[in-house]
Amino acid sequence: KRQVIEYQIKEELYNWKEGIRAPRVVGKFDDNGEWSRAEGQPAGSWLLPAHYEHSPAMVAKVIAQRLEKLGMTHSLGSQFRERLAFLEMKEKLLSKPRVAAIRQPYFCSGCPHNTSTRVPEGSRATAGIGCHFMAVWMDRRTSTFTHMGAEGAPWIGQAPFTDEKHIFANLGDGTYFHSGLLAIRAAVAAKVNMTYKVLYNDAVAMTGGQRHDGPLDPPMISRQLAAEGVKPIVVVTDEPAKYPHGIAWAEGVTVRHRDELDAVQRELRELKGVSAIIYDQTCASEKRRRRKRNEYPDPARRVLINEMVCEGCGDCSAKSNCLSVEPLETEFGRKRAINQSSCNKDYSCLNGFCPSFVTVEGGRLRKGKSSAVRTEDAFHLETPASPSLDKPYGILVTGIGGTGVITIGQIVGVAAHLEGKGVSVLDMSGLAQKYGAVMSHVQLAARPEGLHAARLDTGGADLVVGCDLVVTASADALAKMAAPRTQAVVNATVTPTAEFVRNPNWRLPGTDLQRDIADACGRTDFVAATELATALMGDAIATNMFMLGYAFQKGWVPLSAESLERAIELNGVAVEFNRQSFAWGRRAAVDLERVRRIATPAEVIPIDQHFSRNLDELVERRVAFLTEYQDAAYAARYKRLVDRVREAEKARTDSSKLAESVARHYAKLLAYKDEYEVGRLHADPEFRKKIEGMFEGDYRVVYHLSPPLLSRTNPATGEPRKMRFGPWMLGVFKLLRSLRRLRGTALDPFGHTAERRTERALIAEYEATIEQLLGRLDAANHARAVEIASLPDEIRGFGHVKMKSIEAVCAKQAKLLETFAAGRPAQRAAA
Repeated sequence: KRQVIEYQIKEELYNWKEGIRAPRVVGKFDDNGEWSRAEGQPAGSWLLPAHYEHSPAMVAKVIAQRLEKLGMTHSLGSQFRERLAFLEMKEKLLSKPRVAAIRQPYFCSGCPHNTSTRVPEGSRATAGIGCHFMAVWMDRRTSTFTHMGAEGAPWIGQAPFTDEKHIFANLGDGTYFHSGLLAIRAAVAAKVNMTYKVLYNDAVAMTGGQRHDGPLDPPMISRQLAAEGVKPIVVVTDEPAKYPHGIAWAEGVTVRHRDELDAVQRELRELKGVSAIIYDQTCASEKRRRRKRNEYPDPARRVLINEMVCEGCGDCSAKSNCLSVEPLETEFGRKRAINQSSCNKDYSCLNGFCPSFVTVEGGRLRKGKSSAVRTEDAFHLETPASPSLDKPYGILVTGIGGTGVITIGQIVGVAAHLEGKGVSVLDMSGLAQKYGAVMSHVQLAARPEGLHAARLDTGGADLVVGCDLVVTASADALAKMAAPRTQAVVNATVTPTAEFVRNPNWRLPGTDLQRDIADACGRTDFVAATELATALMGDAIATNMFMLGYAFQKGWVPLSAESLERAIELNGVAVEFNRQSFAWGRRAAVDLERVRRIATPAEVIPIDQHFSRNLDELVERRVAFLTEYQDAAYAARYKRLVDRVREAEKARTDSSKLAESVARHYAKLLAYKDEYEVGRLHADPEFRKKIEGMFEGDYRVVYHLSPPLLSRTNPATGEPRKMRFGPWMLGVFKLLRSLRRLRGTALDPFGHTAERRTERALIAEYEATIEQLLGRLDAANHARAVEIASLPDEIRGFGHVKMKSIEAVCAKQAKLLETFAAGRPAQRAAA
């Protein structure tokens, strides 16, 4: 987009005969041109930017403004001016500050790069071409990138001019085969100290999982590297057992488990010369594809989290970097849950130091409730009125990459083709395969000649099928909406973004995003489509087809049900599943409440999913919980402090926030999760009922624990190892539950550890702190008191994870108490 063409045109036009006036030529800049003023800034203003893309609306606006400036708009009429005014209004609206929520591309669930791109503390890595490039915007100490085939080469120039001794360079296997070996050869010749990490995932994953251009496997790579002078060479893999003795490795190659990656990297960074790690683990998306074709082993083993044991610390996310570990809001705070639909069975989340994880081995996930209604007649599905195609009809489908958004566009396109209508489908995918934003622009017309630009223009969407709230509320999507023209059906279920992996406290501003969408459209229906589709069909992949069915039954899709169902059949993938999903969407459009009752009957909602409606209910539930946890006297101790806070707060303020905070967080401290409590919660019949509701067939439950007296330290991480315990452990849990009255007594065998003593001390400290707050409580310092009383919410985890959070909270509390004592308001202290 440099001004090459503009220069050439000007050269030609300004060499005309003498006396002929040269025309005015503008391009990236306005009439004043681009030549710099004295201070180095362009003399003119930008008309079209030299970066990113030029949308049709952007170009049209510039042309319209030029015509208006030249006085050539009088013959174009009011429609021209109205359109220009609309474009300017839309641009102004979208330029206003809005809630920041971005669907940033990320590694897939179970992606090898979640582990392979990590570097040890004190080291850094460089990026290259491939999916692993996304490590640049993660907390991976990875920066810079090059063109394909030059990975690591910048270090050749940097090394002589820095005190840094060594770096790592990430190099994808496809790039290695293409030209990356040349960069390694150059690094060896330059005698620099670095370690290449050849990321072998058995597919060209970034562009759809194609095979390499020729034969390539880890043994071959090792021999090529050795021939170039690279040494040592270490193979790191998730399956060391797949390499028995006799493999034709290069001389000196060793094979290590991926759990040892950090130790391997620490060893290699101390060596002189060029070394290499061949990280061997198959692409997670490719595994999923091959499993569907029965071409790859599909272990009958699924991970499940007991949310009542979970502390919401996020250590499982830190260990796995996996988007399938999702937040779960409960009465007892934010916990974690595994999204069974997107999980690719990598199992690295099990490394989180937490006893809440179990694996269900054998059996299978229960299917949804799709058979609850066998015929459409049960819902009286009438054929809806179809929109007119007197003019082109625009449909925008938005969602998350990898969930079938583009498939929806294809289904609509094929259905229109079957009906002889004009259709264009433009998929805006980018890095969407990697959980990023994806949009499908679909335009329908009575005849093909009625369609022009493939992309929907500004305000050009008649229908928005918003399969993801974040993507639908993005500026790109909002630009296509216009009230009252646009009608939308939007998935109200919140799907976590990559930010949740980095920040356990992340919360999506769902209400604000819904408001932005509703303001931009004429009519908007928000439906918890993912929850309903998953419950009904047993898999979240049904969501998008459910949404299409909903939009169709509302009369917003100018096609027939027969052609859409025929298109589903021609697509040839999970035909009956997709037909049922489409039908359930139609039913939801007719009677949403009835579909909700079928999907999630009230009697199957877990008790912790029923949220307290007021302070009385909140206290009542925790009194009952603490009675089960220990005894009635323990619960009475809790209620006495809460009642005292409630009375003091009522006397001095008109708020109940302090009492609510104490009611929640004092109970949390009292109910610390020791061995007795973990046993009680795992033995709880409610948890067994949850497992039975999710799985069917012949299965066994395995618990993943780290008992202090049995587990040994992992030398690679310095953390206690976790161990597997079979179904027999349930009997031990029941025994521990029966012994909980020993808690805190001289006979408590678990009560003398530093962690247990600290937990009991925190209870006494909290009681003393609350008394201190009540002694000086008034309306001015009330907000600060609530903040201090809520600090236990930040104490999370088990073992070393919990102790680290306690240390951070104690330091924070000391500062807050200082400001409280000084009488400074919360806002000033926060600033």
